Amino acid sequence: MTVRDRGALAALAAGAAALTVAGLVACGAQPAGNVGAGEAERLASPAAPATGSGSDPSASGVPVAAGALPRDTTVPPTRLAIGKLGLAATVSPVGVNQRSGEFEVPPSVDRVGWYRYGPGLEATAGSVVIAGHVDSATQGRGAFYRLRELTRGDRLTVTGSDGRQRDYTVVAREEYAKTKIPLNRYFARDGAPRLTLITCGGPFDAATRHYRDNIVVTATPS
Repeated sequence: MTVRDRGALAALAAGAAALTVAGLVACGAQPAGNVGAGEAERLASPAAPATGSGSDPSASGVPVAAGALPRDTTVPPTRLAIGKLGLAATVSPVGVNQRSGEFEVPPSVDRVGWYRYGPGLEATAGSVVIAGHVDSATQGRGAFYRLRELTRGDRLTVTGSDGRQRDYTVVAREEYAKTKIPLNRYFARDGAPRLTLITCGGPFDAATRHYRDNIVVTATPS
């Protein structure tokens, strides 16, 4: 990963997928606690087994520059459903804002964003990243308002652009200070195939108008 790539993705931890939210402090104030952290780390290992033919070693890392998009056969997610949370959200492809270097989460808080520089749903290795707002001062609760309630064994379904529904099971839920989140682990194109959901959490900092932490949920194909 280049210095520029690292800086662009660091904005996820420090800025936009910090989700530029204000007000509604209570929803992120309670710590989620960590479950399954060891499993999330194991899945991210390049040595972790992958289904199918495996990953292309040259695809490792986190491309963010224009022109580094996945191949044309990538299947993007278009819909995310989590029964436990009563969630059915549209998924939009997003990238990194070229001016600010920030992860571009959809402005409508009821939508979530798929990181289009990473793997698609057909990938046999790597992390499919979907990020969403926890809340907004003007729009209220976001799609991932209750994400911290997920725990090991919970089920969710992602529908791809091919119309196929894919089921996943939660294996880990972790909370990190935004300056401490291991981006290489969650924006990887190697390791076992997995789904990564990210939103904000922890105390709200009124001075910076951001939440302190990120909540990260890892799920594997069922």
